[in-house]
Amino acid sequence: MASLAAIRERLRSSRLDQLRQQIGAIVPHYPGSEVWLFGSLARGDWDAYSDIDLLAVAPSKADAAALADALQAACIGDDVLALSTDRWQQLKNGDDPYWRAIGQEALPLVRP
Repeated sequence: MASLAAIRERLRSSRLDQLRQQIGAIVPHYPGSEVWLFGSLARGDWDAYSDIDLLAVAPSKADAAALADALQAACIGDDVLALSTDRWQQLKNGDDPYWRAIGQEALPLVRP
């Protein structure tokens, strides 16, 4: 019999695979873009009420916003933030504890 932790990890892994597949169909339309998962599902402390927090990163803020819009239109993420590649690098390595935490916990779902 599988432990509760093993069942949770199997469910999480399945959900991550599903997200990668869904996002993988969208990202090729946005060259140089990547999508990161953050929040409880990325950390592994999710529950049935957890939402899907995504970060759409692209070479420009406009491209990132377009990618974020496409992800939301496809009903893939509940909360989708959009950042340029340069801004993402600044924030995840900066002094703001909120963004540093996201930078440390975020999982790449699709990268160029």
